[in-house]
Amino acid sequence: MPAADSWRPEAGLTELRARAVLLAQLRAFFAARDILEVETPLLCSYPVTDPNVVPMTSGERWLQTSPEYAMKRLLAAGSGPIYQVCKAFRAGEAGASHNPEFTMLEWYRPGFELPQLMAEVGELMAAVLERDSYRVVSYREIFCEQLQLDPFSASDAELEACVRSHIDYRPGPEPRDLWLDLLLSHVIEPRLTTEGLLFVHDYPASQAALARLREDASGCYAERFELYVDGVELANGYCELTDAAEQRCRFEHDNQLLQARGQPPRPLDEWLLQALQSGLPMCSGVALGVDRLLQAKLGLAQLREGLSFPWERS
Repeated sequence: MPAADSWRPEAGLTELRARAVLLAQLRAFFAARDILEVETPLLCSYPVTDPNVVPMTSGERWLQTSPEYAMKRLLAAGSGPIYQVCKAFRAGEAGASHNPEFTMLEWYRPGFELPQLMAEVGELMAAVLERDSYRVVSYREIFCEQLQLDPFSASDAELEACVRSHIDYRPGPEPRDLWLDLLLSHVIEPRLTTEGLLFVHDYPASQAALARLREDASGCYAERFELYVDGVELANGYCELTDAAEQRCRFEHDNQLLQARGQPPRPLDEWLLQALQSGLPMCSGVALGVDRLLQAKLGLAQLREGLSFPWERS
């Protein structure tokens, strides 16, 4: 039997009104730029294959972890620039800055390269958070600044030694990307609380997900960025992959990783692959956590303080 007052919402009227204002600000921002608001289904025929994202199921369908696949189908059909504010769902994500059900803002800009999209995200932060200054650094630079370690040239053994020097991590050798993820999330990110707005770009090619790759004299990079606000990841942006064959290879590689972890493979979204095959325009896109944006705007210690009914209270 729940406590007698457990029916009450977590957020107060101040937070609820602030959320309503924030949503209005977001829509006004995109309306001023003539970016079309769209809606796509929350129930999906295909899940994401990303091994680091655990989708939820509802009967024979999946609750979306992001509207990305459906929005790319709209782009391939000639929608032009689009955005969406919607619910997304990811299993096992709960904490000070997580809730399994959350509100996501996602938008796509045909013809934009990554620096143009980062600049537009910066304009949104100025409009919503009234913070118009930000710093842009590469993934390599932030590792060199914080750990005096080059994440691209360091050996796996050097990455493992660096992790173990900062974290009480007991398992044996792990894949290279796990060492990098642990260093970023457990060592570097906690040091970014005084950084304000920080864009980190040019990730390792192995972490490209659905991003385009770029190769130059210094190496091969995933054309993606993450925006941190006072050390909390707020947005994740890509210069989008448009090659259907390469996307299929990446999906299949994801399933190989899932099976190596003892998990079943996930069906590939053939509709998305067909859309890419038909011709996705060159574009950049970004997903932004609206609940985290409200948390930053109001200075809330816990994400749940800005939610009417957090998942745990259901």
